Amino acid sequence: MVRLIDESNNQAGIVTTYDALVKAREAGLDLVEVSPTSDPPVCRIMDYGKWLYKQKRKVREGHKKHQVHSTSLKEIRLRPETDKHDLDIKLNHAREFLQKGHKVQFTVFFRGRQMLHKDRGYEMIKEIAESLQELAKVEQPGKMSGKRMTLLVVPK
Repeated sequence: MVRLIDESNNQAGIVTTYDALVKAREAGLDLVEVSPTSDPPVCRIMDYGKWLYKQKRKVREGHKKHQVHSTSLKEIRLRPETDKHDLDIKLNHAREFLQKGHKVQFTVFFRGRQMLHKDRGYEMIKEIAESLQELAKVEQPGKMSGKRMTLLVVPK
């Protein structure tokens, strides 16, 4: 014996399990046990696949809304010998990231004898900060730590 709720959410009363299955087959839908702990158990006639699909969509929509508000850190890696044209391309990528609301960290890596020319790295960091000043503000100025120099900019 089960308490049956039909496809239009009306209570059909208490019926046998077999009768509930017959009604579900006649309607071309599924018989789903909604509350197994109640006395008698509650079953509903519904399209279970459609219900699952809607639940997954709700979860996906919830994730989309969550992602809109989150910002992330994007890193752009450079070397002291990075060419002017290559730097311009990387700056265009940084502009796109900043327009989307992401923080951008520029990292200049030094290897071997490049450590003797830290001034090139500082010039590059200064040039980057100047070219992005209309879109972003410097949150962490260029500083050396080990063999890398970093600059962190955030959107205005």
